[in-house]
Amino acid sequence: MDTESLNSAFAVADRLHFAEGPGGLVQAHVRNIHAEALISTYGGQVLQYQPMNDPDPVLFLSESAYYAPGKAIKGGVPVCWPWFGADPEGQGRPTHGFVRNRQWEVIGVSILGDGALRLELGIDATDETRALWPHDFALRIAITVGRSLQIELETTNTGDVSFEVTQALHSYFRVGDIRDTRVLGLEGTSYIDKVDRGLVKTQADEVVITGEVDRIYSDVPDELTIEDVALERRITIESTGSDNAVIWNPWADIAAQMADLGDNDFERMLCVETANAADDIVDVYPGETICLGAEIAVRRD
Repeated sequence: MDTESLNSAFAVADRLHFAEGPGGLVQAHVRNIHAEALISTYGGQVLQYQPMNDPDPVLFLSESAYYAPGKAIKGGVPVCWPWFGADPEGQGRPTHGFVRNRQWEVIGVSILGDGALRLELGIDATDETRALWPHDFALRIAITVGRSLQIELETTNTGDVSFEVTQALHSYFRVGDIRDTRVLGLEGTSYIDKVDRGLVKTQADEVVITGEVDRIYSDVPDELTIEDVALERRITIESTGSDNAVIWNPWADIAAQMADLGDNDFERMLCVETANAADDIVDVYPGETICLGAEIAVRRD
């Protein structure tokens, strides 16, 4: 649907409207008493979220991000599905799956009792997706913009054979200074260190970032906290349907090699991702629906 049709069917006065963004990609602009948000229907991706009267955006969005069909948008909360990371079968299929660079359909909009707005997008199996991944599915993402940002990713197996997925809500967070940022809640958990030959290690204390980090943590608690000292805030991430968390920062050398990331962007971003990754493979049986969710909130004590 074009923006005129979307606005006719789904716009809510003073709360939600659709407009063309960079590259002609359609974006949903949300504003209510709680927060403002920007959501791309391409990729089913939250790009921006900022509580009302709060001075700083919660999510990081690269100023060099690509906005073009077939390209992933660098920042916000990309959806990795039906696999996380490299193609698990080595067939040359896209890293992190194929839904983050496809158009999603707007399914519905609702206003909740507290004034929050809920936007639902979806993507279903087609001949094109079956050529990449031979399964029938209905994928839905519900994004609630309120006092917190809630994202629920639901996978339904609409076929007659089971399939496996790994997946992630690949959240990029805006931080004031990566060198003065910590992640709390992972103390004592084990992780795969992808920077150090995939060795399995144990996190002794809070996570601090002093160089390239690419880790998959296992058996993590439901809630993690980013302590952003420079911006004097804490960001909490409460996850459901997930036993893993991914921590990623490319640091200087890799950031400089990425055309869709500024050379110094690594200093003001940190990915803390809600995921089913590595050996946390989820079986989805015919007719079954599974859900991966994250609730993101800002605290200023």
